[in-house]
Amino acid sequence: MTEKVTQCIGCSSKDLKYLGKKYPDQLCRCSHCGIVQFTKDPTEQELVTHYANYPVSGTISPITRKRYSELLDLLEKFRNTGRILDIGCGEGFFLEEAQNRGWKVFGTEFAEKYISICKEKHIEMHYGKLNPDHYSEGFFDVITWFEVIEHINYPVDELKNIHRLLRKNGALYITTPNFNALSRHWLKGKWSVIEYPEHLAYYTPRTLRNILKKAGFSSIRIKTTGISPGRITQSVGRLSNETFHDVDRVWQQQLEKNNGMKLLKSVVNWFLNLTGTGDSMKALFRKSS
Repeated sequence: MTEKVTQCIGCSSKDLKYLGKKYPDQLCRCSHCGIVQFTKDPTEQELVTHYANYPVSGTISPITRKRYSELLDLLEKFRNTGRILDIGCGEGFFLEEAQNRGWKVFGTEFAEKYISICKEKHIEMHYGKLNPDHYSEGFFDVITWFEVIEHINYPVDELKNIHRLLRKNGALYITTPNFNALSRHWLKGKWSVIEYPEHLAYYTPRTLRNILKKAGFSSIRIKTTGISPGRITQSVGRLSNETFHDVDRVWQQQLEKNNGMKLLKSVVNWFLNLTGTGDSMKALFRKSS
């Protein structure tokens, strides 16, 4: 049976205010820290049913591979032991790129099919949520968390475990949807990111920075970039879940081919980052204590 959540998942405050009739029932904002969350806790069966049909793509686009390479360039300065962990690593594409650069790669996943795929790529895997007992304290130079924090309603516990497993001055890189995005302000409850039980919590640059600070991390940078044409189209009911990623890929390919469009994209992203209103947050933190 679905359980009611009565306190903030970030600060434990019970002062939760519902967002109103333009948003789904039981979506609320903490009056104390600002985190947005659902006030219901999915059952294990709900989650098993929901995630059972996650697709296997088998490949990634050249643009995504290029972005992974750029990120690894950024993370290179944190390499010491050479160990990197990707929590919720999916099919392991990012870890493949890291492995090609000589990193010792580790991953976690809930889906058995993803675990099998990653093991075939010689990625050391563990099933389920992050268990700090699987590794020694300070084991990793870098931990990555791509589009995961919004899926969980236990971020404080997870951040404590991440903090324990990172070496001093190690890096945590997070991506997650930005609840302060222009597209969310426009679409309100129709914003397709708002989906239970897919996404249980929603962050802004301020709320993400605050919860990480409490866990012993200092912010190096938080960027908010991008507007997803596919997600906007999906949000207004004209596109299925399966195809909005394809629309975005086509847009990305066109932007990469045209120098004028690339310049326009840079200007738009500059504005979105300046105002904190891009669709996606890309955040780099350092273990500071």
